[in-house]
Amino acid sequence: MDVLAHGFWGGALFCSQGRKKFIAAFLVAMAPDLLSFGPFFVLHPGWLTLRMTGHLSGPPPLSILPAYVFHAYNVTHSLVVCALSFFLIWALIGRPPWILLAWALHIVCDIPTHTTRYFPTPFLWPFPTPFVNGVSWATPAFLATNYCCIAIVYAAIFFYLRRRRMRP
Repeated sequence: MDVLAHGFWGGALFCSQGRKKFIAAFLVAMAPDLLSFGPFFVLHPGWLTLRMTGHLSGPPPLSILPAYVFHAYNVTHSLVVCALSFFLIWALIGRPPWILLAWALHIVCDIPTHTTRYFPTPFLWPFPTPFVNGVSWATPAFLATNYCCIAIVYAAIFFYLRRRRMRP
């Protein structure tokens, strides 16, 4: 799934809890991709510029990606790492860090929306993972459906919260 959609889905989990929680969940949900691919795009601004101006299409070829992208992707897209982080933070702060559910949602959404040809989701890393050959999130039909679903969910949340505020 694309980075922005991850943010919206993660934010939807917490938007009823206020602006700060929404923003935090939005960022946490985008973090796995930002931490994996962000350094590459920062260090290769020319590639991103060509992509944004339409001179290149599609994702970066696997052959030009440095090894750290693959390592970071494994770590940030693992439910094992996410769960360990959840329980470690819980032990340190004394309460469950529910905001990390946005991270877990990112991983769960990526499993069926990545093909085995380009960054299949290593959701059990560091253990052997049965990769799912899903539907690419970049197909126009999926993108349109996904953003329509996001709009419906946010409209429902908006009307629910509005109705809740209007009650005496």
